[in-house]
Amino acid sequence: MKKSTKRIPFSAMAVIFLLAACVPAQPTVDPNEVANQVATSVALTVAAQNTQTAAARPTDTLIPSPTLVPTQVLFDTPIVPTATPFVVVPPTAVSGGGGGSTTTKPDYDCDIIRRRPFDNTFFRPGDTFDIRWTIVNTGTRNLRVGTDVKYSIGSQMTGVTFVELPEMKPGDQYEIILDAVAPATEGNHIMTWVVEGQLCYPYAAIIVEK
Repeated sequence: MKKSTKRIPFSAMAVIFLLAACVPAQPTVDPNEVANQVATSVALTVAAQNTQTAAARPTDTLIPSPTLVPTQVLFDTPIVPTATPFVVVPPTAVSGGGGGSTTTKPDYDCDIIRRRPFDNTFFRPGDTFDIRWTIVNTGTRNLRVGTDVKYSIGSQMTGVTFVELPEMKPGDQYEIILDAVAPATEGNHIMTWVVEGQLCYPYAAIIVEK
């Protein structure tokens, strides 16, 4: 018995070819082109996101800097009182014939020279010694006879309290000699006398030690 061979009818084959012709052919895909498209798409997406972020960000408001006004400090000018100088008026000068000048001397005046003992000479309590003063008339007029030289203040070291001067012309000198006794107490002792009219002041200054 022979096997029968199945044949495709001609009509069926025609239909198959028609259907195949109707299906579009699938294009060939280039990998490089696909990579370029992906990169372009990513770049566009990132740019769009940055634009949206910048638009959503609040705009910074510039605050103007305040105008700095320098502070002016006013200092009161101190008022310094003007010091009035102490003026010592010298004796009146009298012009001389040679164009110079001479000092006018007072009418009555005196000076003390050659005083003994020397200042701060040491003595023991009760020691005896001499006090010597030379009076000089430095005025322009005579000192009258009987002008007193008398004790004024301080440690009394003499037995007398006054002496009278003789008449003394200008420039004259007169020496007074007094007997004195050192005080009993230790320490510095000063005895002052005065020429009548407070013209000058003779004095003695000693130190007493045991």
